[in-house]
Amino acid sequence: MSLSIRNQLPGTVTAVTPGEAMATVRVRLTGGQDLTAAITREAAEELRLTPGPTVRALMKSTEVSLATAPVEGLSIRNQLPGTVTDIAAGDAMASVRVTVEGGELTAAITRDAADDLALSPGIPVVALIKATEVSLATP
Repeated sequence: MSLSIRNQLPGTVTAVTPGEAMATVRVRLTGGQDLTAAITREAAEELRLTPGPTVRALMKSTEVSLATAPVEGLSIRNQLPGTVTDIAAGDAMASVRVTVEGGELTAAITRDAADDLALSPGIPVVALIKATEVSLATP
């Protein structure tokens, strides 16, 4: 199966916390960072998620925000530090590639945001991804 989702990071499930309708799943990425996914309880059960198995964390590029430093006091659980490696900017939007430990992410942000943040290759950034925007795939 081929997917249009640009961001696919491998990792290992370290914890599953089921709730009434949703479950949170903690994933240790191959680069050592922890990532949290909030998925339906039904999906967690269908995927038979328990600590130990490998998964792939999937995030659409439009759901990845960027900051130039860690952000305190924010409900976004996933903050992955990295470095800008490339920017493809058009009149309205920019596609920003970011290298993180163990992989690469693409963020689709507005051109104005890329300009305001003065993004260019080599600039350190933090990728911000809401747990509800992380999907999980099993092999």
